[in-house]
Amino acid sequence: MRRAVVLAAVLLVNLACPPARVRVREPGSLVRGNVAPGFEEVREEFLRNFTERGEYGAACCVWWRGEKVVDLWGGYADIRARRPWQQHTCVMVFSTTKGMSALALALCHSRGWLDYDAPVARYWPEFAANGKAEITVRQLLGHQAGLPAPDRRLTISDIENLDALAEVLARQRPLWPPGTRQGYHLASLGLYENELLRRVDPLGRTLGRFFAEEVAAPLGIRFYIGLPDTVPDERLATIYRTSLVKAALTRPLSEDLGMLRPRALLHRATRIPADADPNSRRTRAIEQPSYNGIGEVRAVARVYSEFATGGRTLGLDSATLAELAGPPGLPDSGRVDFVLHEPSWFRLGLFKPGRDFWFGSTIRSYGHPGLGGSMGFADPDLGLGFAYAPNRLGMNRDSGARRRALAAAAYRCVERALGR
Repeated sequence: MRRAVVLAAVLLVNLACPPARVRVREPGSLVRGNVAPGFEEVREEFLRNFTERGEYGAACCVWWRGEKVVDLWGGYADIRARRPWQQHTCVMVFSTTKGMSALALALCHSRGWLDYDAPVARYWPEFAANGKAEITVRQLLGHQAGLPAPDRRLTISDIENLDALAEVLARQRPLWPPGTRQGYHLASLGLYENELLRRVDPLGRTLGRFFAEEVAAPLGIRFYIGLPDTVPDERLATIYRTSLVKAALTRPLSEDLGMLRPRALLHRATRIPADADPNSRRTRAIEQPSYNGIGEVRAVARVYSEFATGGRTLGLDSATLAELAGPPGLPDSGRVDFVLHEPSWFRLGLFKPGRDFWFGSTIRSYGHPGLGGSMGFADPDLGLGFAYAPNRLGMNRDSGARRRALAAAAYRCVERALGR
């Protein structure tokens, strides 16, 4: 059975991305950037990612107490090892995008446009169809609404037509009674968030446009949910995958089966849109706030730093920051996710630290991981914002080893600086 899964994975899993076959030559000469005094250990781990952990191209950034203390990049942005990763190279961060989307909605909450405990239908009346009238914004953002996979196949063309897409999303019937289960809305959540933001924003902006104007511009960062034509191809990192055989052999069998069976919920929840290719301009240009955010990795760290240090630049309300730092909201059935079939902790569109997936210094931290090991998070207790993203995607549970090594080194440096 396991061999059959491996063979099926070679044919079906992530075929849009070419495999990475070239090793980084002399990685030490390709690591660039700066670290503040006392944070040299992070650079050492970043280099070790290339020499020992199979890194190909990546960037990492850490902000602490409002100051950038780590800003590193290295390796290659293309598979032929001809284009080194540059200071302003942009990379798709996959579900790490969900963190940026959730924080955009948090800004709406801070401005009084959005009540997390209000029914979604208060802002989007059509959403009430087919038993969804009582679903709250908090339940939707907490993956408890029962809407992880639309009944119909969605394509890029469908997502480009936002008004028609809103009708499809509003008609969807929940797959379980809302609030009774938690099931990761892997790709659908961003579509619902986009329409919700369009409804609450007085200017009717999309989530991508709102993020660009109200978050990216004030913070002076380059991060896009919907890549503009003005960003040239030479600034974009190409996404590559690891060996599919290796990936299949190192993932749990239940996860393989869930990904490969067309009728399985995990498979259906993943393919939105079904014709996405992370290396195509058209896929990058749509607004899919669940996973196609693309930009400089330091931009993600800067956003989380803003939230971790009080949000003065964006004018964040203390009540909003307290909401984000609160405990995960578990449904009646507990913490085992109905889609992922493993424990997961969510709050307001963000991951929270848990026993099986810990980050930050306390449970008050929040952020979001992405395919391949990327992640960004805020630690409000230490005033720290962290981000890392690669362009070579590991597709197994070891994908986060590179990120974990960098984050652990950053925390050791902070502890030493604090004299602990």
